[in-house]
Amino acid sequence: MSNPKAIFHTSAGDFTAEIFMDEMPITASNFLQLAKSGFYNGLHFHRVIPNFMIQFGCPHSKDPKSPACGTGGPGKNVEDEFTKKITNAAGTLSMANTGRPNSGGSQFFINVTDNSYLDWFNTRTPSKHPVFAKITEGYDVVLRCSKVPTVRDNPVDPIQVTSIEVVE
Repeated sequence: MSNPKAIFHTSAGDFTAEIFMDEMPITASNFLQLAKSGFYNGLHFHRVIPNFMIQFGCPHSKDPKSPACGTGGPGKNVEDEFTKKITNAAGTLSMANTGRPNSGGSQFFINVTDNSYLDWFNTRTPSKHPVFAKITEGYDVVLRCSKVPTVRDNPVDPIQVTSIEVVE
């Protein structure tokens, strides 16, 4: 049985990610549950750092100018899933967290370069971000999103995710 796919419909175009349900079931299930419930619909990429990553999933980003962007979650945390050694390579989706154990929730980021120092199994840094998906189509859209003008990592004109379609 193949892994589910998530088609991100955005104001900049569409892209598709394979969700690693087979290798990262806790993190993948959390993402899929939120996507299917419509939690992510209408949110914006609230943090953009060119040549690094784009971050998404804060419920406060429905209003992209809210000062609370980047501080919210789904009201529950997901258990850290440090099982499969999948590196934070360009095009991968990784669970964001506060740096404390089991503090991930709805926010994740898409790597647009090799960020292996964020791997949970890389002992050179304290960062621990498990990868749970990879872009399979539309990576050019992701790169375009990563190059929007920003002020202090906040997009001037944020890209909106209108919906995420899950294909099982």
